[in-house]
Amino acid sequence: MCERKLLGPEIIQATVNKVNIIHARLKATLDKQKSYANVRRKDLEFEVGDRVFLKLSPWKGVVCFEKRGKQSPHYIRPYEIVERIGLVAYRIDLPKELSRVHDVFHISMLRKYISDPSHVLETLEIELRDDLSYEE
Repeated sequence: MCERKLLGPEIIQATVNKVNIIHARLKATLDKQKSYANVRRKDLEFEVGDRVFLKLSPWKGVVCFEKRGKQSPHYIRPYEIVERIGLVAYRIDLPKELSRVHDVFHISMLRKYISDPSHVLETLEIELRDDLSYEE
């Protein structure tokens, strides 16, 4: 058997065809990856005066808020945005207890707080008797 060798324009055409096939497969793969990534991506932007939750960074060996592991909170109470710094950083109004923490945070550390009246729990008035007992 004699193998036929490609010469001249035939080898160029075969190479161009293979490059086109590779290019089409790469484009299909990239489009599929992009569609997966875009499903989870959210564009966040806050205004001055908005209220946001602050994300806790899990540090190994540090117990925050007396809870450990899965039961530890991921976000803590809503804080007010005081100033926008650049495109992705915000200054928030922290209480005195957190005065040692820097008050500028990246947008990935914040989550929007949507106020809901059901978040506020009403306390029931309990009438105590003289012997410090009460009726349920």
